[in-house]
Amino acid sequence: MAAKKNEAPRLTEIRNSKAFRDFEIGERFEAGIQLKGTEVKSVRSARAQISDGFCRIEKDEVWMYGTHIEPYEYGNIDNHASKRVRKLMLHRRDIRKIEVAMNTAGKSLIPLRMYFKGALVKVEVALGTGKKLFDKREDLKKKVQLREADRAVRSRRT
Repeated sequence: MAAKKNEAPRLTEIRNSKAFRDFEIGERFEAGIQLKGTEVKSVRSARAQISDGFCRIEKDEVWMYGTHIEPYEYGNIDNHASKRVRKLMLHRRDIRKIEVAMNTAGKSLIPLRMYFKGALVKVEVALGTGKKLFDKREDLKKKVQLREADRAVRSRRT
């Protein structure tokens, strides 16, 4: 009798909770990320946060700053630094498109989520425009109105 593989995938996904609050999200891109071995193990155990992260383009390469991946608890002296700069791997045409948008339209490149695709760690990044304070207030008002409307509809059903 052959042993069955565990087919239930691990749903390790780290999300940027501040991105949709602080930015109007535009075009999205999927990028690979260069990590060390212990960083992959920390991400797999969901010990990372990307909510303060942002990306820059330097010498035709995309670098991600401000992300925190905890040192692996069972690591040794080769453990990684928790807030180091990490390189993102994108296609050259995507990097050019992003660079044009960042320079001409004043957009920012923000990491939205970090997840596994097979054995590889991927980062979903998006071009975003920063929201002003009054835009954030408008969004909160809309959410409250939608919530109240949903409650009213549910109360009519019962």
